[in-house]
Amino acid sequence: MPRTKTALTLVGLMALAGCSMAPDYARPPVETGAAYKELGPWQQAGTDVPPTGKWWEMFGDQILNGLEEKIEAGNPSLAAATARYAQASALVDRNGAALLPEIDMGAQVGRSRVSAGRPLTAGAAVTYNNVAVGPSLSYELDLFGRVRNSVLASETSAQAAQSDLAAVRLGLQAQLASAYFDLRGLDARTVLLRETVEAYQRAYDLTDTRHSGGIASSVDISRAQTQLSTAKAELDAVIGQRARDEHAIAVLLGDVPSRFALAVSDAQPSPPRIPVGIPSTLLERRPDVAAAERRVAAANAQIGVARAAMYPKITLGVAGGFQSIHGNLLDSSNGFWSLGPLAATFPLFDGGANRANVDVTQAQYDLTVADYRQTVLTAFREVEDDLATTRHYADQERNQRDAAAAAERTRDLALTRYRDGAANYLEVVTAQTAALDAERALLDLHSQQLKIATDTVRALGGGYHADPEADRTPAPSRAQRSALP
Repeated sequence: MPRTKTALTLVGLMALAGCSMAPDYARPPVETGAAYKELGPWQQAGTDVPPTGKWWEMFGDQILNGLEEKIEAGNPSLAAATARYAQASALVDRNGAALLPEIDMGAQVGRSRVSAGRPLTAGAAVTYNNVAVGPSLSYELDLFGRVRNSVLASETSAQAAQSDLAAVRLGLQAQLASAYFDLRGLDARTVLLRETVEAYQRAYDLTDTRHSGGIASSVDISRAQTQLSTAKAELDAVIGQRARDEHAIAVLLGDVPSRFALAVSDAQPSPPRIPVGIPSTLLERRPDVAAAERRVAAANAQIGVARAAMYPKITLGVAGGFQSIHGNLLDSSNGFWSLGPLAATFPLFDGGANRANVDVTQAQYDLTVADYRQTVLTAFREVEDDLATTRHYADQERNQRDAAAAAERTRDLALTRYRDGAANYLEVVTAQTAALDAERALLDLHSQQLKIATDTVRALGGGYHADPEADRTPAPSRAQRSALP
């Protein structure tokens, strides 16, 4: 009969060991529309798919490809995110160790003397040695899921840290591409301004010659000098801006700016076209959404940990080994063992601390749910913004290209009219300014398209692949455009 009671007790404890005080977890719902407002259908994010693939290769720029390959090994922010993930993974192992018994090996040696007048067993004074050695085991019976929910919370936190690492990596890759395209845009402006300075210098020389011949006035000379000096000043400013971009790229690669340099080149790739039917799974690849959802799961598990603290905590101890005051320590007659104690502690009065802790974890859960929903909505907004901007940029560049071509023709005609004496230099200055502004705007617009394409990739989680039917021909340089009919 005692054995039956013991067996029933063990069965009952095993059944209780399956209990968990954490609420059943479900991904928080987020109310969304049925389709992108700007482009194509989509569905609600539902899986934690990390961003994969070398998405920057879609731009077809070999220098950018080489820079992106270096960011993994050199960037300090990425190294810090990797360390945080390693730390979170180690915490999983540490918390998971509580699921197993703790076994220790101990040894103690002592020499004692008991008095002759000791109570109950009075007699002669005795001096003796006491030597003991043996293992001990302690184990918390996780009846209410405190340990299991602690492990679950650390596991989901580690998953969030892994997604954070992916988000940092993607963000740095996009930041590097954006800085690179900005630098190449400044390169194109540098080439434009150098050509402009040369053209303005020729115009100034022409005006000076006409002035020497008494055909042009001193006002024309001043206007030509103003145009020339202004173009030179703008060139100096652009060169300074380019230097800052170059320094930023160096730091992103984990390099010292003084040792890093990129040659000037005005060749820029064409912005990749985003297919109309964007796969709905692309939005699911955003690592920040995955990280936010994993933090919700971790907060849910922490509720179970806080609730379990309101129930008994039961621990089991086992010890054994050898003990002797003389003779052979390891003799079988000197062996001992003990089973227990089976200890239980139950919180009777804590001033409401445990209940308050449950409320704290519930509030933390509500906070993570709100953060998750905000992250998802922000992701949707960013994709919508980028798709809308991309769609309108194509029309804007086409119109701006026409405007630049017309402004160049006007400038050339004005200069011809001035050379022939049919116009004053003010007409030339106005036409030159308009042509430079139009060309500058065209270059800036192309650079912005490349940067918005980079941001679109980031907004979609890094899993975007270029349309295989898209034209990957690089955009012509300024010199090439000048040679076009």
